[in-house]
Amino acid sequence: MVRVVVDVMPKPEILDPQGQAIVRALPGLGFDGVASVRQGKRFELDIDAADAESVARRAAEELLANPAIEDFTVRIEG
Repeated sequence: MVRVVVDVMPKPEILDPQGQAIVRALPGLGFDGVASVRQGKRFELDIDAADAESVARRAAEELLANPAIEDFTVRIEG
């Protein structure tokens, strides 16, 4: 069994209203100096296959990420 992590983030040119809301709220909570926030998604897949990274990449391309507005990275975890 292999743990594969897929991180999905909005492409840089796509507006991120959730990230903007977070960065506006942080000073009121005592977190000064944060210039920007981008919010994404993290998926952890436990895969029982020799080609686990390939399986996770296909899942990201076809289901987990919207390639029109999001980028993703795939990595094997520990």
